[in-house]
Amino acid sequence: MRNHKFIFVLIFLAGVYASLQAQPAYESRNSAVLTTAPAKLPVKRVPAAAVAGNGDIGLTLGGNPDHLTFYLGKNDFWRAHPVYPGGGIAFPGGFDIMISDLAGASYRAEQQIGKARIAAEFGKGKLRVQMNTIVSATSNNVLIELTANRNSRLKFNLWPAEGNTSEVSNGKDKDVYWAVRSFANTPMLEWPSHVAIAMKVLNAASSSEQSVELPTNKKVVFVLSMFTNHDRVDWKSHAISNVRSIDEQAVARLKESHEKWWSDFWSKSEIQIPDKMLEKYYYTSQYLLGSSSRKDKFAPGIWGPFITQDSSLWGGDYHLNYNYQAPYWAAFSSNQIDLTDNFDQPILDYMEKGKAHARDLLGQNGIYYPVGIGPKGLVTTRWPLTEDEMLKRYATRENTIDGGYKFLGQKINAVFSVGNMLMRFYSTYDSDYAKRVYPYMQQCAIFWEEYLKFENGRYVIYMDHFNEVMPNIRNKGIWRNRLGDFNSTLSVGLVKMLFKGMLDVSEHLNVDAERRDKWKHIVNHLSQPPVGEVNGRMALRSVERNVDSDNPPAVGLSRVSIHGLILPGGVTGPKTDPEFNKILLSDISHWKDNIASKADWANTSGNGIETCYPAAVRVGYSADSVLMYLKERISAQSLPNFWITQGGGGIETLAAVPLTINEMLMQSYEGIIRMFPNWNKQKDASFKTLRAYGAFLVSSKLEKGNVQYVDLESEKGRVCVMENPWPGRKIKVVRGNGKTEFVEGATVSFNTSVNERLRLTAM
Repeated sequence: MRNHKFIFVLIFLAGVYASLQAQPAYESRNSAVLTTAPAKLPVKRVPAAAVAGNGDIGLTLGGNPDHLTFYLGKNDFWRAHPVYPGGGIAFPGGFDIMISDLAGASYRAEQQIGKARIAAEFGKGKLRVQMNTIVSATSNNVLIELTANRNSRLKFNLWPAEGNTSEVSNGKDKDVYWAVRSFANTPMLEWPSHVAIAMKVLNAASSSEQSVELPTNKKVVFVLSMFTNHDRVDWKSHAISNVRSIDEQAVARLKESHEKWWSDFWSKSEIQIPDKMLEKYYYTSQYLLGSSSRKDKFAPGIWGPFITQDSSLWGGDYHLNYNYQAPYWAAFSSNQIDLTDNFDQPILDYMEKGKAHARDLLGQNGIYYPVGIGPKGLVTTRWPLTEDEMLKRYATRENTIDGGYKFLGQKINAVFSVGNMLMRFYSTYDSDYAKRVYPYMQQCAIFWEEYLKFENGRYVIYMDHFNEVMPNIRNKGIWRNRLGDFNSTLSVGLVKMLFKGMLDVSEHLNVDAERRDKWKHIVNHLSQPPVGEVNGRMALRSVERNVDSDNPPAVGLSRVSIHGLILPGGVTGPKTDPEFNKILLSDISHWKDNIASKADWANTSGNGIETCYPAAVRVGYSADSVLMYLKERISAQSLPNFWITQGGGGIETLAAVPLTINEMLMQSYEGIIRMFPNWNKQKDASFKTLRAYGAFLVSSKLEKGNVQYVDLESEKGRVCVMENPWPGRKIKVVRGNGKTEFVEGATVSFNTSVNERLRLTAM
């Protein structure tokens, strides 16, 4: 009998283990639990609090158990003022719930990424109050549900943020409370912004003005909605009518559609790796991006919709010299294309102003973009309007630099965004998308065809600077003496990326055939990235010449040069140029020199975690070392909600872990799909439907040092080129129709059909 019991226990434990193993990877162990109330809210940066969002509305849970504050942000609510500081994304307002019986209560808030909700519990003595909060994935609604195990009473308050020249109002329309904030009558606003927040209570046992009973074991629901004039013309009345129309049945439908949306989101792709800490940050980063960005909505700024006050750093704008582009980089390979769909619109909306800048400031055609813009053609980075304000902020009275706009010595800002456009094009081969962005790419090409100089058999780049060059307090307003870069590595790489992309996209669309010879000539004759000798080895130089030297020192690969060459540039790699790749690999091997701790590797405490770690993987640096340094960096600078932080920005860090892991498990950016290209083969790992260039969805599993299979889904029916996952062995290709063929070689290629599924195994 004991043996039977023992066997039963084994079977039971095996079942429990199997059920745990069967859980989706994003569900297991990935919730962030905050056991203390956020101490520093509001903030100008990323909040250290539980957050939820739908890519348009962002909610940050602040306050203490007896006075909770729900900070509400919205991606399309901007103060459309061109001067920095002063313009940028604005804070709509918030909602307070006050339960005096919970003064001094315990605090537990769980940010549950699987269901995209905040589940909280507060306790004092015998009183327990549970709260579930979601930002609906499919509507402009927020649901806050509270349940208490004994009678209590709560007060609430809906409020608009004030100040900064805004006009505010609030009131009550029958059972609906509302609050409004507007920017409309301030001089120089480029367009008006209005936001309305509406709220009502469901299931309140009894109520007085802004106070309700919280009865024993009965759920009370606060329903909120938010609309702006960018959502619809009747923004205020619709916010009120939307809330009024929601009853208990509607709440149930909202919750059901919310869970389905997130279930579909998580089904897009999956990875499983042995390191559960990194897996946790992998999935939480995707959750945070999914909460920040959404198709058919305004693109998120530097901090996404999780702002808790006006005057977020850098105005929370679209900074074009990497901050705006970087958050999307992992979404392409993670098969989250919809999250990237809002990226292009503000870039396209600025084209007419970009043409005017090129014409008026440089006397040439094409487009020329400043460092910071916003939606709907807004510029956010004008110099101060008065000389006194200029002196105060930048130590010089000269406020007419570059026509009053911040270009900061850089001509490359417009091209930076082409990197994201090409990532999406190569990942999808979507002709409609290519047609949408091609006019922008074309204008970039026109600019650089004119701006490049052909000297001594090569194209060279004058006066486009590796770093931002501007007056500031540190240099006492003296800055022009820093101008003079020649052949910046950033510029050389991104310009080559542009013209390689022009060749590919124009051929795909069958346009501009007569211009391709010129573009090929540029690609083939553009200056090479400059290198030099340091301590007996060759290393990368940031520029070929600068104001200080005709032969500046070789400082090695860094974040900015990575942008030109690897991310988003993608113009070099171990297959494209093996000899040059050896130089970059040597540079990365010296990132560990002269660092105070492992967390300082690649010098990413300021900026660059989303750039340097995946770049090291692409170049081929030791996977185990990259992951070790990455974990050290995360441990040194991340928040309790698993948001990795850095000095220069917010949502850009959300690409860091997903892109690093994706690049370890699969690469395709050089036109060749490679399975587990930079992964320790002694560590089991698997992935499902990662997206490869060529519009392929790829799944595979590594077990006991061997690739078990490769599954492909070909969306566009393109030729698949793949590095043999089983070196020296034939590959069996089984097609969805049952036909079988065999291929062999170090690199194999085979035809595919539209929407065809194939399985590859070793012979």
